Amino acid sequence: MALKAGDKAPDFNVNDQDGNAVSMKDYAGKKVVLYFYPRDNTPGCTAESCNLRDNYEALQAAGYEVLGVSTDTEKSHQKFIEKQSLPFKLLADTEKEVHEKYGTWVEKSMYGRKYMGTARTTFLIDEQGKIEEIIEKVKTKEHTAQILK
Repeated sequence: MALKAGDKAPDFNVNDQDGNAVSMKDYAGKKVVLYFYPRDNTPGCTAESCNLRDNYEALQAAGYEVLGVSTDTEKSHQKFIEKQSLPFKLLADTEKEVHEKYGTWVEKSMYGRKYMGTARTTFLIDEQGKIEEIIEKVKTKEHTAQILK
């Protein structure tokens, strides 16, 4: 079942880059940008994460907390955060638990070869834990503008 605007954002419990448990319940009463991206330190994912970093103050001013999610490990996230000076948490969804709940672990195709991977998708979640909007056509270099439009 695909999630849609108005649905309650599924709860989860995974570790951030430092091994601390994070769940949606931790963000009750806050607006959240939950963005799913395929891989740390790849061109598109770096562009997207750096766009959110460069506009982090504007996102916070709009009331948003930012959480990035990929299937990379905590150690990979630590390196990515350090290299790119990211001010927000990255969640290590190595078991794809969060991806499954949000429908972002999908069959993809490249050069005719089919494989499973992350659908680059962002969920905007309101203070009540409801999905306000789902951005499926993410523009990596202009992502903050898509969120704050």
